[in-house]
Amino acid sequence: MCGITGFVDFAGLDSDEARSRLKRMTDAIIHRGPDEEGAYVDSFAALGHRRLSIIDLSSGQQPMGAAGGQVQIVFNGEIYNFLDIRRHLEARGYDFRTHSDTEVILAGYMEWGEQCVEKLNGMFAFAIWDARNRRLFIARDRVGKKPLYYWRKGSLFAFASELKALRAGGLCPDGIDAEALDCYLTFGYIPAPRTIHTGVRKLQAARSLMVTESAEVQRQYWHLSFANPRERVLADAAEELDHLLHDAVKCRLMSEVPLGAFLSGGLDSSLVVSSMARSMDRRVVTNAIGFHERRFNELPAARAVASHLCTEHHEFVVEPQAASVLERIVHHLDEPFADSSAIPTWYVCEMARKNVTVALSGDGGDENFGGYTFRYLPHIAESRLRGILPTALRRLTLGPLGALWPGSAKLPRPLRLKTIFENLAVGDAEAFYRDLIWLRADTRAAVYSADFRAALRGYTPFEEIQPLYAGCDALDALGRAQFTDIHFYMTEDVLVKVDRISMAHALEVRSPLMDHRVIEFAAGLPRQVKVGAGRGKLVMRQLAAQRLPREIVEQKKSGFSIPAAQWLRGQLKGMAHDSIFTGRIYDYLERNALRRLWDEHQAGSRDHSVFLWAVMMLGLWQRRTERGPV
Repeated sequence: MCGITGFVDFAGLDSDEARSRLKRMTDAIIHRGPDEEGAYVDSFAALGHRRLSIIDLSSGQQPMGAAGGQVQIVFNGEIYNFLDIRRHLEARGYDFRTHSDTEVILAGYMEWGEQCVEKLNGMFAFAIWDARNRRLFIARDRVGKKPLYYWRKGSLFAFASELKALRAGGLCPDGIDAEALDCYLTFGYIPAPRTIHTGVRKLQAARSLMVTESAEVQRQYWHLSFANPRERVLADAAEELDHLLHDAVKCRLMSEVPLGAFLSGGLDSSLVVSSMARSMDRRVVTNAIGFHERRFNELPAARAVASHLCTEHHEFVVEPQAASVLERIVHHLDEPFADSSAIPTWYVCEMARKNVTVALSGDGGDENFGGYTFRYLPHIAESRLRGILPTALRRLTLGPLGALWPGSAKLPRPLRLKTIFENLAVGDAEAFYRDLIWLRADTRAAVYSADFRAALRGYTPFEEIQPLYAGCDALDALGRAQFTDIHFYMTEDVLVKVDRISMAHALEVRSPLMDHRVIEFAAGLPRQVKVGAGRGKLVMRQLAAQRLPREIVEQKKSGFSIPAAQWLRGQLKGMAHDSIFTGRIYDYLERNALRRLWDEHQAGSRDHSVFLWAVMMLGLWQRRTERGPV
């Protein structure tokens, strides 16, 4: 796990200037690789690398060269099947100087060109400078576990693992992309290929980009299909998952440094730890955190699993001192990011790094196996109703009814029908979008300033969701929802959070449930082995029943969350108020509308914590970026 930076100027480079700029860029991401630094500079290209040593500690230094030094690579990630690829290439006559996966990627490029990415199972972002053909090849893994930003102006093309490296190199414009900001305020994060800055892009997951002096050719090399679910009974599906998960975990245990796991006590991380316990010849080191507030505390469940699996268990209770870490979190996230679970992620990574360098996680289970039942089950039911009710009836009656229906959470649960009426009046894709967003359309219209609305020119973030949802080949609403979550929420929120915060602590996180073989297996499962009887992840529960305590198998899903609403009325009130009501927020948002939301939240009459948290984090980000590179 590392950090990569670099730039190519097809008009030519001054060697001394290039080395100076490259040094500033690599220094900006030293946290991603505190163990070693490497650089390569020629007449056209400069490549930089910061290394966190995990495998081949003695000889895996980067940049790494081939073809007499004319082909150079910088790589961030881990390739779990590199030994299999290496044996194949050795049979074709390749000699290897190291034991690293980096050299295998480089040899794969020499053998297969840009198709080499299709051979890789792992998490990766890499850049290969091919001086023979004067071209740069960059690529990112199938679900975007590892980040890659890039920027081009004329003959100059630059890339980096994090925006701060581009900023440090003077290769990141200051202008704010209005549509990206709209996405942030709507979703809580900025989806690729957008970034907060106009002109800077993120390479999307499962993409490669070939850059030459005259062109940039992007290719999507992996396509996830839900089109042909194969009928399976639950027991058979669980047996298949058992074998797949075992292999996905086993290949992620390769490490020359201490290795452990996150353990929340939930189904996903518990299954991963159970597979580790079956594959390792020593006790698994597990790490868990909790809060004093009872409903946010998962420590008892984690403790029960740790006891059942006989792990070496470590716990940490988070004290309500979020203000002390928020500034650092904002710095490492680089762009505005409003998922408040970044705070517990920060603490669990900080704790885990004290006893391991590599940690396995349970991320990916909900998206793959239908765990978001609070969204998926209503979505399935609404989709069926849309198929029965005439479109005109839905639009002319249910739409107006939804607009008039009160939205108070104080209503009895059977009368909380506002969202259902509103969703039934529109199509499946728009209903899914409405369930996913944090900012309702009516609030968006009230809180955006006139200048911001004008800058958007009619754009809405639904334009990001609709092509994904409609372009999926799934036969039902569940499959289309899962496909969209895998390519959008999981990639742009969950994985961004985990990567930036784990690397802030020089901790490598591996996610067996995001192995592309597991994802493809889950996409091929029929609905009835994923969701049914008001529950999700049925096939995972079936497998867990053979491995875990019954209370873990039966427990309801609880997110990795914090008491944000209370904190915004308490310990974070001062910081939030300063962030929201000072600075440049009013370039985009109306002061009076913000004040109304703030006052309602502070009075306890409404819970606006999600949106207010987003605005607070935006204010903190603005303050951080105004200081310049640090």
